Amino acid sequence: MTITKKEEQMVADERVRAINRVTIKGSIINVVLLIFKFVAGIVGGSAAMIADAVHSLSDFLTDVVVVFVRLGSKPEDGDHDYGHGKYETLATAAIGMALGVVGAMLCYGGADKIVDAMRGEALEQPGWIALAAALMSIALKEWAYRFTVSVGRRLDSPAVVANAWHHRSDALSSIGTAIGIGGAIILGSRWAVLDPISAVVVSVFIMRTAYTLVGQSMGELLEKSLPEDMERQIADIASEEPTVSAIHHLRTRRIGSHIAIEMHVRMPGALSLYEAHQHATAIEQRLRERFGEETYINLHVEPVKVNGEYVKP
Repeated sequence: MTITKKEEQMVADERVRAINRVTIKGSIINVVLLIFKFVAGIVGGSAAMIADAVHSLSDFLTDVVVVFVRLGSKPEDGDHDYGHGKYETLATAAIGMALGVVGAMLCYGGADKIVDAMRGEALEQPGWIALAAALMSIALKEWAYRFTVSVGRRLDSPAVVANAWHHRSDALSSIGTAIGIGGAIILGSRWAVLDPISAVVVSVFIMRTAYTLVGQSMGELLEKSLPEDMERQIADIASEEPTVSAIHHLRTRRIGSHIAIEMHVRMPGALSLYEAHQHATAIEQRLRERFGEETYINLHVEPVKVNGEYVKP
């Protein structure tokens, strides 16, 4: 079944609307938590909670970055033959770098407090409102992660999935904050060092997530090939076509939420141009059924070699 350009644009527009909806929903949660955390950190005298509030502020700022998805959904034009999908890749990289900066700041701040405690300095004991804010953050941010990552995976949007992981990183950060604040409240000020220790541990996980996201986006920007299992699927689909005896020079890459495929396929030299075209079209249709209608496909058809050479039929 052939999809018209108008239908393709309708699908793209619906995709953008779904992404905007989930982003706005997450932004509302971020704003609520941002305000409550700052209030709880100030009233409860918790430096850890204020740091957690800054982390929520970074979440809100990265929500804004996801608007690049709207640019990425634009169809190809005279200046962009392969569309604008790399805008999503850039957004993913920006979110990953923001995560890395926040993780490094949390790590440094926590380590600094640990050093102060080792020197005998008394750390401030937080209030109960700070613990309540941490627990509220864990629940809301994990919920935000789940509904955001669900939409991101359904729409195959790396930027939305990256934003979902930013939600989860805030939840993980709040777990560390809750452990530190709870320990300091229950065990007394002598155990207030639990707060910065937990912050350092959580910051390592945040920076690891950032490394993964930046690595993924850089791989796309540098035209990294698709995973081996996906390339194997592509080769198998092409090999299933009657008359195809071999494929080679397979090249693949990702363009935002779409992929591009180039390969050479060998068919009997006696086939007419019309017959070869029919078989090539059938391969393209099956590849698009498997990887999406907007997959970019470039097939080069060549005759089977005899004793290593092309022979005129």
